[in-house]
Amino acid sequence: MYKKIQLFGLTLSELHCICKDMRLPSFTARQLCDWLYKKRITSIDEMTNLSLKSRVLLQEHCELGLSNPIKVQQSQDGTKKYLFSVGEDHTIETVYMPGKDRHTLCVSSQVGCRMGCQFCATGQQGFADNLTAGDILNQVRSIQESEQLTNIVYMGMGEPFDNTDEVLKSLEILTSDWGYAWSPRRINVSTVGIVPDMVRFIEQSQCHLAISLHSPFDYERQKMMPVQNKYPLKEVFKTLKNYNWSQQRRLSFEYIMFAGINDTSLHVDALCKQMKGLFCRINLIKFHDQPGQEFQACTEDKMIDFRDKLNDRGIIATIRQSRGEDILAACGLLATLHNKTVTYDDSTRTCQS
Repeated sequence: MYKKIQLFGLTLSELHCICKDMRLPSFTARQLCDWLYKKRITSIDEMTNLSLKSRVLLQEHCELGLSNPIKVQQSQDGTKKYLFSVGEDHTIETVYMPGKDRHTLCVSSQVGCRMGCQFCATGQQGFADNLTAGDILNQVRSIQESEQLTNIVYMGMGEPFDNTDEVLKSLEILTSDWGYAWSPRRINVSTVGIVPDMVRFIEQSQCHLAISLHSPFDYERQKMMPVQNKYPLKEVFKTLKNYNWSQQRRLSFEYIMFAGINDTSLHVDALCKQMKGLFCRINLIKFHDQPGQEFQACTEDKMIDFRDKLNDRGIIATIRQSRGEDILAACGLLATLHNKTVTYDDSTRTCQS
């Protein structure tokens, strides 16, 4: 038995090709987009402006490709962590963070991650598979709070620019008039700094960009983040300074603060030097303890002092509120350790030279 085509997660041009192959009218592609991305249908039968013949043909060869979460946990602060089943035997986590005027969803782009960052539970889990655009968008579509969302961040499990094709496709569907018609200013994509794919994103999307930095010094960052071996900070910053950044298209840096490691005045000086000429901000993030980790979190007073020193030097710096720590939903804690993962040695890891 052949595998049916999953419609959810396909672009307008891909749907045009499917309609052409099935000898359906060309306008059917836009009708499909309308049903898939603007209406909350659960079956092809509900596409009532398609002829019965077209619906029967679509049902024979296609399926929607939607799936509901299989588990949800709620934090004391209102944060929810959803567990989704993907592929044959894998799962991913998605985090919903409600607020007074802002309701943010943190989506995953991979099952696990192969970047190997020492402070990240997902990175220590290892890599199992890439998500399709449909898998990524299903996280947006299938949570209970889907229609309340105001912002989306690609900061969950995985490195978005290790799965660039599917991430860009999902962003096209989110921001196109035939798709969800979201403003790209409501979407932020985070990367450890895979330079060629970062450039693709900058030039093919208008969404915000966040860089996982965590140290301004090469030798420190190399110890924590293997990507530094292949794409050093010098190359990352040189690339970023080739583009115009503003409040309309925001560039930010994520900086997890580790006690006694990256929290000194020397780090403030180096950060200010690196940020010179860039319109950007730094988000300071609390480190969340994990079993077996040698890192320790900075005190709140230390984080405030570090922020103030940056602000005094003209760098916009904020302390990101920690959410969902009691359900392991906070930054760096996402991991589905019961997944079947693939082990990569240093020679095959994409982040190694």
